[in-house]
Amino acid sequence: MDEPRGAAGWFRDRYGTGPTGVWHAPGRVNLIGEHTDYNDGFVLPFALAQGVRVAASPRGGDILELCSRQFPGDPLRVELGSLAPGSVGGWAGYCAGVAWALREAGYAIGGARLAIDSDLPNGAGLSSSAAIECATATALTGLAGAEVALPGLARLAQRAENDFVGMPSGIMDQAASLECVRGHALLLDCRSLEISQIPLDVAAAGLELLVLDTKVRHELADGRYADRRRACERAAGLLGVPALRDVTSLDMLDSLDDELLRRRARHVVTENQRVRKVVTLLRTGAVAEAALLLRDSHRSLRDDFEVSWPQADVAVDTALRAGALGARMMGGGFGGSVLALVPPSVSGEVVAATEHAFRRRGWQPPEAMLASPEDGAHRIA
Repeated sequence: MDEPRGAAGWFRDRYGTGPTGVWHAPGRVNLIGEHTDYNDGFVLPFALAQGVRVAASPRGGDILELCSRQFPGDPLRVELGSLAPGSVGGWAGYCAGVAWALREAGYAIGGARLAIDSDLPNGAGLSSSAAIECATATALTGLAGAEVALPGLARLAQRAENDFVGMPSGIMDQAASLECVRGHALLLDCRSLEISQIPLDVAAAGLELLVLDTKVRHELADGRYADRRRACERAAGLLGVPALRDVTSLDMLDSLDDELLRRRARHVVTENQRVRKVVTLLRTGAVAEAALLLRDSHRSLRDDFEVSWPQADVAVDTALRAGALGARMMGGGFGGSVLALVPPSVSGEVVAATEHAFRRRGWQPPEAMLASPEDGAHRIA
């Protein structure tokens, strides 16, 4: 892969010398399976061409130096031996957290210089934070010559986000950024970490995957995401199961007296069912038939889980009226992007209609891009 944004050049600008190597980790689009990952359920993401690149070299002194083209300023210096949860904030916390998690796991991660560049929009629901973590993880382990199996590396990157940054996310984003394969979606069992590569050839089906960035930026650490997770954990406890993944029928939810908990749990149970149905369809090449399940997913996220936002609802409704076969919000919610499955002949009309609908409401128009399944994290230079 080329390095279009020049992480190596950025490294030279900031540190005065060339890097040892450059590593890339992609963002992801989740085809279906939202808020199921931390409930030990099933997800079906695929990796994007866009992502985060980390140019890196070792340095002495047990110091981690960090700089980002997207957050310019002098390189931040962090003593690796003094790292502790919450000790580094902002974008740098995701990098420092990975170094901390690797060292806590016993890997001999030494001092390093990192220069970070990205063509992923932050807060768009494309998993920019996991891409930073996974690019950093592959760079640091690459410099150290440490062999870490990808499922284990995903767990460590997740630990950086959960325990160091303080964001209680599931494992999906890190697993997708590390383990996806071009031309496929990744079916991930978030309990066992077992994966299956599911063919995702939308072009052969005469369709395109269109991502509409609504430009509404979410901040999952603001508490609403954590509230949803706590509600799911409480519902599972009341139902006497380890996680909502273990609820095998909607009838089991009748014992929940709390209507809010019942709706939260219903989304998770039905979303797991939708993931399995989409996998069955994709394995037979029936991509278009999966579109109706995307519609169902959005309604469930909007009505039962209540994580959608006005721009997402307008984008979904407008895309469907303009000819999309299916569409839904994606990501943790409260901002980010919408995914639409569209025939190429109406792709331009979907974008134009959505732009018009946004402008008519006084909103900043969305930014559109076509998405295709690409490979997970790897060294590029």
